[in-house]
Amino acid sequence: MAGLIPFSRGGVYLARLDLAQGAEVGILRPVVILTDQQLLESQPAHVFVCPLSSWSNPDYETLHLALPARDSLRVKSYALVEHCRAISIRRLQHDRLAQLNRDELVEIIRRLNRLVGW
Repeated sequence: MAGLIPFSRGGVYLARLDLAQGAEVGILRPVVILTDQQLLESQPAHVFVCPLSSWSNPDYETLHLALPARDSLRVKSYALVEHCRAISIRRLQHDRLAQLNRDELVEIIRRLNRLVGW
């Protein structure tokens, strides 16, 4: 990955989430990188991400975070916290679509903590 633009924590990138099972989200979709920036700079093999969707199930409103359209993220999206997972960094495309602000990133982490009972 030498010479490539590094990924950023809170950055929104397209990821190939193919081979989804059951109710998992799949296909090519935007994700928010949650991995710590220092770890990203070491070019890890895997990153922890939160998938985004243009639709939110009302049953999950306490976990989903609405994100307004911005930059190349052209529609209002929802961070699907219950679908957070580690993926190979090779699944990510390098063009950043958008960057979440600190408050949005903190809110995703807060909802992730709620999901795991922290």
